Amino acid sequence: MSGSRVLLDVQNGIATMTLNHPEALNAFGYKLKQDMSVALDQLDAAIADRSARCLVITGAGRGFSSGANLNDPDKPPRDREAEARGEAQTELESWYNPTLIRLRELSIPTVAAINGVAAGVGMSLALSCDFKVMAKSGFFLQAFARIGLVPDGGSSWILPRLIGMSRAMELSMLAERLPAEKAAEWGMINKAVEDNAVMDEALAFARRLADGPMALGLIRQMYWASLENNYADQMQLESDLQKKAGLSKDNEEGVAAFREKRDAKFIGA
Repeated sequence: MSGSRVLLDVQNGIATMTLNHPEALNAFGYKLKQDMSVALDQLDAAIADRSARCLVITGAGRGFSSGANLNDPDKPPRDREAEARGEAQTELESWYNPTLIRLRELSIPTVAAINGVAAGVGMSLALSCDFKVMAKSGFFLQAFARIGLVPDGGSSWILPRLIGMSRAMELSMLAERLPAEKAAEWGMINKAVEDNAVMDEALAFARRLADGPMALGLIRQMYWASLENNYADQMQLESDLQKKAGLSKDNEEGVAAFREKRDAKFIGA
């Protein structure tokens, strides 16, 4: 898509989604959101025909995403009075929430290649991915309190579960930068790497995931659900998903490869 602010490239089983508005540090403006919806439709088609078996999300230029674009010239005027009366949806209700839920419900693993700042809802997007590789010069920023807002994009749900209530409160209320190496120490990301190695490391994760069985998508579903389920419900989900995985061609191939003492060749089905 020429001129698109979100680019989708699918090669060898790996879909790479690039937020493409580097002049604004890939902030979420009206056009970027429209283009991301189009890219997600394209991704759904690529998942359906099994040409995409893992998704990498990154940003063009020197940042992942600085959050919402507060200086967006294309943004439609906001009717605060209608919102207050409950007669108009907020941007969270109309786009951000359904889009992030859509990403969470993908049937393939996701990797964030965080090449710089990830702030506000950009941080929420990065944290929603299954694997996270971050440039050492990058940082997270819960920027909402700086402009008199509260965390959104699911960050108030993810952060306490990821790093505990005290650290989540600290990040959100003090709104201070969290460097990549501290984020790794806290377990928020998988790796903090040199700036020029971010995509290579992210693609190394993606390659292994794309070559894996369809069960990887079920595993991501299982672990996301575990954050809400009780013990008995989670065991029932394990049983349900194990049945589904056990009927897959990949399970047949995996067992055959084990018996024949060779590497399995999974097809993602």
